[in-house]
This record gives sequence, structure tokens and C-alpha cells, in this order.
Amino acid sequence: MRGTLTGQRYVDDILRPHVRPFLNGLPGAIFQQDNSRPHTARVAQDFLGHFQTLPWPASPNLSPVQHVWNQLKWQMPSCHFVHDLELAVQDLWSICLRTT
Repeated sequence: MRGTLTGQRYVDDILRPHVRPFLNGLPGAIFQQDNSRPHTARVAQDFLGHFQTLPWPASPNLSPVQHVWNQLKWQMPSCHFVHDLELAVQDLWSICLRTT
């Protein structure tokens, strides 16, 4: 994203077009985000009020998804194009889901 990510941009550019359809397709899904300002903004919290969310722990090391992100970082190939990055993330994510 270019520019500063505000709470409103987070809702308009990420949550509404991407996260909401994804979560609506997964009944019972639990969403987690960190404590960055856009994530904790009232507009974002109000938007997420319709979904079950998992509070971010005091230490990021206690996050239940932290190990998944670490694995993705270690296994991520070098990508020069956004499309290649998207495919690599999808492939690695599917591997992580099969092994958990």
C-alpha cells in the first residue's frame, strides 16, 4: 500500500473487500490481528464487531499464528512480481494448513 494506513483505509481497502468475504465463507472462523494503530482504531473494531476475533496477546511471541508466519518467512522464495508472490504465499499457506 502506498501512503499511511489509517483505520479507515484498513477497513475500506483490506477488511471490507478481502477479510469480510473470506470470513463469511468460513463459518466459525476466528480472526486475529496485532495491536497496530489501524487495527485498534474504533472504525476497525466496529467493523469487526460482526466477527469473532481473538485478542492479541501481550507478547507477540504468544500469538498462536506466530509460528505459521515464521515458517512462511523461512520458506518464502524470492519473488520479483506480485503475482509470483501471491502464488508462493498460497502454496506455502496450503502446506502449513496440511501440517497443522
